[in-house]
Amino acid sequence: MEDRMRGFLSQQVQLVILVGTYPPRECGIATFTHDLARGIEISCPEVECQIIAVDDGSNLDYPPEVVRVIEQDDPSSYVKAARWVNSSEADIVCIQHEYGIFGGRDGSFLLHFVSELEKPLVTTLHTILPRPSQGQRKVLRALVEQSDATVIMLGEGRRILRKVYRVDVSRTHVIHHGVPEFPDGDREEAKRRLGLEGRTVLSTFGLISEGKGIEFMLQALPAVVKRFPDVVYLIIGETHPKVREQKGERYREKLQELVRSLALDDHVKFEDRYLSLEELSLYLTATDVYITPYLNPQQATSGTLAYAIGCGRACISTPYLYAKEMLSDGRGILVEFRSPKALAEQVIRVLSQPLLRRRMEQAAAELGRRMTWPHIGRQYVELFEEVLAEREVAYFPRAVS
Repeated sequence: MEDRMRGFLSQQVQLVILVGTYPPRECGIATFTHDLARGIEISCPEVECQIIAVDDGSNLDYPPEVVRVIEQDDPSSYVKAARWVNSSEADIVCIQHEYGIFGGRDGSFLLHFVSELEKPLVTTLHTILPRPSQGQRKVLRALVEQSDATVIMLGEGRRILRKVYRVDVSRTHVIHHGVPEFPDGDREEAKRRLGLEGRTVLSTFGLISEGKGIEFMLQALPAVVKRFPDVVYLIIGETHPKVREQKGERYREKLQELVRSLALDDHVKFEDRYLSLEELSLYLTATDVYITPYLNPQQATSGTLAYAIGCGRACISTPYLYAKEMLSDGRGILVEFRSPKALAEQVIRVLSQPLLRRRMEQAAAELGRRMTWPHIGRQYVELFEEVLAEREVAYFPRAVS
């Protein structure tokens, strides 16, 4: 019996079901879910990933790996999906949690899925609010308590979970936000391909919304241009679909009007598209300084900042939670929130000191090499195997004692 159990306990993960939004939906979580699946399958070819996509009624044409869809605002859809998983051959389930992608107040419909689920569960938390509403606290606490393990993307998240949500953090694991394996491209060649020869390139990318704080960087730009007349600031990405649905293009139009009023037309370029990875890689390669002037101090992750670090760019950011941790040890510079003056001073500082910029780039690239998706995928698989082993020991305690 003991020999049979030892073999059982050493069995590797073979089938993982990831739950979250998924392409072609244009959403940061969708991109993450897709990239995590690919990272797992590249690093561990013996592991298959299937997807349960959370759909907002857009009737998207999903690829074959999407084996089931949860209708975001239908509570029964969550229960049915969990029962389907229970009857499947899946070894483990991994949920990508963000409040806004699940139905119900504060995304509470997800708890119908979790309560019905019998398979081992790992949950990745993309947002950990230090000052949650009562409903947000209740949902996240229940989710963590019912998960076999919880993944967070920065160490500070563990402290917040313990102090604010009052949950046991012994089963939390820090795994970085993954990044692509960016090619070691030539910056000047990338600029040439983008028609930016001879320009000093600043950039910000991602789905555009008011929380990005781009207006403060625009207000900082005249001082930068005065010192470096060849500067161009690239604002890359379309308006967030949810923002566009509710408010149209008001924020982008506000930014465009600000550009005109500051006479910055020759120094700001909007790329109003959802870029492919290849295009994004080209823009980041062309970038001299990457900037996230975000406004929310509690932001616990940023895929865009992770990508810039992964590409080895010098980064300047406001001190939200994720930036404070990721840009430590010389990987970047933090400036106060809503301060055009501070942004201008630090951009000028970095552009004026090539040695400083090279040191920042090298420090970022060193961390970025440890954040590529195959590395992250392997860490997830190791966690999945640990969870399965713990489940099996708990189920057959005497057989493995």
